[in-house]
Amino acid sequence: MTWLELSVQVDNEAVEAVAELLAQFGYNSGVVVEPAWTPGDEGPEFSYDPARPAVLRTYLPHDEKAEDTRQRIEQALWHLGQMRPVGGLQVRTLAEEDWANAWKQHYHIMRIGERTVIVPSWLEHVAQPHEIILNLDPGMAFGTGLHPTTQLCLRLLEQYVQPGQRILDLGTGSGILAIGAAKLGGNPVVALDNDPVAVQVAAENVVRNGVATTVHVAEGSLGAGKAMGHWLSGDFGVVAPLEPLTVPPVPQFDLIAANLIARVLVTLAADLAAALEPEGVLISSGIIDTREAEVHAAFTAVGLRLLERHVEGEWIALVHRGRGSGVGG
Repeated sequence: MTWLELSVQVDNEAVEAVAELLAQFGYNSGVVVEPAWTPGDEGPEFSYDPARPAVLRTYLPHDEKAEDTRQRIEQALWHLGQMRPVGGLQVRTLAEEDWANAWKQHYHIMRIGERTVIVPSWLEHVAQPHEIILNLDPGMAFGTGLHPTTQLCLRLLEQYVQPGQRILDLGTGSGILAIGAAKLGGNPVVALDNDPVAVQVAAENVVRNGVATTVHVAEGSLGAGKAMGHWLSGDFGVVAPLEPLTVPPVPQFDLIAANLIARVLVTLAADLAAALEPEGVLISSGIIDTREAEVHAAFTAVGLRLLERHVEGEWIALVHRGRGSGVGG
């Protein structure tokens, strides 16, 4: 069998939207994200330059449906290109043996924060005593650690997670935040996502990282989020009543990580506050700078207290205390 490799160069802020689009068509929903890497001083460890564009790739079987699929992708990319810089779609043919390993060459070991190291599952890394190792197969869902919003959350998890805390990762994607929280000592950790593909991938990554007894992955959301479609659809549905979580039955959480987008955070503000212990911590990210005030107002209205604000490029992460907490941190 031969394969088509479809690639497109995109602005870094468009990476997740384009990745979601390609995942709808690519074989096994696989998407490769190749950021603008800068080699490190040692071995395969790299950093990346968020000011330079990334290249995304997906693969299609070269069959009778391939041309129709290519045209649909090209049309959808054109529409996304009206909002953020998106280059033209490039296509090349690969033999079976070339396709099998083509996407792996674009991923490297990546350090985030003081302790977190993301290691693609096919690479080897000798962990240092202080390191938290996240073994992931990147590209199958959001949350590979490349996007600024994910990095902001991982750094804040290092700061706020305490052993034995009950933690919720809302909009888990690949499960990266839930896995990181578990390896930092959180227990139990609930990982929820409305996207069934993300749920499957997160569950696989949880097993791969040896935290399946700690992290419970399920399809779903909190409160109003139960009626929402996938975040890219813009379909927020009608507000559904809050139902108990099925795994495990945890009524409130000591820490919630919500790496979503601003309008979803605003919609879920009351539900997030209700699910948080009075002295609990809410880490919210995925907030574009032009929507920060809207999120802050919604959280303040439900009694959450702002502790910290972090910025990376156009993206904001906020840390709040639960309502009913005292003044200060």
